[in-house]
Amino acid sequence: MFIDEAKIYLKAGDGAKGCHSFYRDKINRMGRPDGGPGGDGGDIVFVVDENVHTLLDFRYQQHIKAPSGMHGSSNHKKGHRGADRFVKIPPGTVIKNAANGLVIRDLVNIGESIIVAKGGMGGHGNSRGRDAAPGGLGEEWTVLLELKLIADVGIIGYPNAGKSTLISKISSAHPKIANYPFTTKAPVLGVVKLYDDAHFVVAEIPGLIEGAHEGRGLGDRFLRHVERTKVLIHLVDIAACEGRDPVDDYRILNHELAAYSGELAKKPQVVALNKIDMPESKEYIGKFKKKFPRVRTFPISGVTGDGIRALLEAVYKKVINTK
Repeated sequence: MFIDEAKIYLKAGDGAKGCHSFYRDKINRMGRPDGGPGGDGGDIVFVVDENVHTLLDFRYQQHIKAPSGMHGSSNHKKGHRGADRFVKIPPGTVIKNAANGLVIRDLVNIGESIIVAKGGMGGHGNSRGRDAAPGGLGEEWTVLLELKLIADVGIIGYPNAGKSTLISKISSAHPKIANYPFTTKAPVLGVVKLYDDAHFVVAEIPGLIEGAHEGRGLGDRFLRHVERTKVLIHLVDIAACEGRDPVDDYRILNHELAAYSGELAKKPQVVALNKIDMPESKEYIGKFKKKFPRVRTFPISGVTGDGIRALLEAVYKKVINTK
């Protein structure tokens, strides 16, 4: 199950109390202070792990706590520090403060880490002429986690445009394929290998519709997954199988990209006119090229494979030119 959002409560460990103690013997009957300091509380540290691909674990683990420190003891002994709590997250996770929506950190690179909740300081003992003190409280936050997939190429298009068929044809990904809209309900990743040393990661984005930038059809959640991509494959159902006009599909979807993010609208696009194996496609190809004469298009068939090689080579050139 692909989960790309989570809300979790964090509580770092509290600092432990310092010890109030006096050492007495035959010589020093009044006693001298020898109370040791308390240990610090453990931190909560988020770490990017290449083996984690979704936020699914946080659906069942919504409260994360780090251990508190151990109390100080006599003979100047300091209490043990609470162990840090390491939380594994997938690459591309954005951590936000749930109270105000501010971004704490955007973690992209493998091994990158950040202390999100700091443990409390241990209280000092009375061994240095001070009164023993309690430890400080560990930080506590409620944070939002949002996952933005990291891929070189994003495949976008209206529902039932043939995105799942295309990614299954060009990679080893096996998304659900069916002849009805919204078959794909979560992004799908695949690796395209053109030659031995030429490959790129592609992400199929669930179908987008008019109003996607406002959240219609969960479009705003899906659009964020193409924010990190270098190139977009804009897939158009050129046979109008769903009764829509391909010209309108292309225009509306570009408007949705611009309304969601100006940067997203500026990303290089490779326009693929899909379903050329159907007779209705010939009429609409002519209309599309007449309406958008400056747009280079790649007529393809996700079913037969016609035109796909030329499409992938054009996409790969754009990918390497944007690195």
